[in-house]
Amino acid sequence: MSGNGHKLLTAEREQRIMQLLHDSDVVTVSAISEALGMSEATVRRDLQAMHERGLLERVHGGAAVKQESSPEPLFSDKEEQFSTEKQRIAAAALSLIHDHDTIFLDGGSTVLMLARMLDSLKALTIVTNSLMAAAQLMESPHRLILTGGEFRAISRTLVGPLSSPILKNIVVDKAFMGTMGFTTTDGMSTTDANEAYTKTRVMERARQVILLADRSKLGCSSFVTCGPDWHLDVLVTDAIDPKTRQELEERDIRVIVAGKNATAKANAGTARADQ
Repeated sequence: MSGNGHKLLTAEREQRIMQLLHDSDVVTVSAISEALGMSEATVRRDLQAMHERGLLERVHGGAAVKQESSPEPLFSDKEEQFSTEKQRIAAAALSLIHDHDTIFLDGGSTVLMLARMLDSLKALTIVTNSLMAAAQLMESPHRLILTGGEFRAISRTLVGPLSSPILKNIVVDKAFMGTMGFTTTDGMSTTDANEAYTKTRVMERARQVILLADRSKLGCSSFVTCGPDWHLDVLVTDAIDPKTRQELEERDIRVIVAGKNATAKANAGTARADQ
């Protein structure tokens, strides 16, 4: 049980454990048990399961932060990576949005490219935790809502439990998500527990979850996942191997591979909106 008498679900426990590790590189079983108000036996089972999924390292008496093979790049560096492919993915995603939709825009350079294309649509309600997307849209005619939360400089997003008061009171038609990694086992993952927390809350409040991810993200896992019970409705990417595509389609996840003509169609739509 948590301190307020609420029984934590597995996903919530894992997010709390990852937050404890975020605050301290090593944490003991007894410390986790006390912080989360659950038995040490349950903590050990959770830690073992998370270790097997590559989320943390088991050490004697507790757990430690899993060392990443490479650090998360700065936002400006992300924008330069796979820029052509990301533009095609964003253009393909644009075709999924209709006038008067209520949408969520996550952080990430591909989602930011999508934000730059939204002038071709009318009367959107846009919820976002991305300060980059908000800056892009602040002069647009669309309705803009910021989630609030703790500022995360490397991704230029607002994340963590402070975003909950907004997110728990809204429902969006479509959530356009970014990610550091994605596998068919663990779903989306990122380098920060607070960011994973906010992503999870968003996906719970979306009628349709749409992941925008270039091929470099597929088959890769980052530090913390967005919960074991991940769900996804659509993946928009630039390339995907047949095995991964089959696994996703068996889960009834639609896969869209953005072609070279997607950008041209998006540019044409933007040109018509400017006329």
